[in-house]
Amino acid sequence: MVDRQIGRNAELFAQSIADIDSKEERYPYLRILVSLIEQAHPEWQQSPNKAEQMAELADELSKGGLDTDEVKEVITVRDRERGYHRN
Repeated sequence: MVDRQIGRNAELFAQSIADIDSKEERYPYLRILVSLIEQAHPEWQQSPNKAEQMAELADELSKGGLDTDEVKEVITVRDRERGYHRN
């Protein structure tokens, strides 16, 4: 297991997301995965490197199957929806 806080089910979920061909089809599942990571690691919320940390963990969970830039994009969209903008 990659991260005990997030658990094996999230790891399997990340691996199954990586098997989806289309970026558009992956998007809603990546949002769920990002939410799971945020819940498991609330200490990253205020980190200036939050997107990088979360994207790296998603990559590890998927055994390298997810594109970190795509995950960062999902995080950026979520943050903008919440009214939080990074410089």
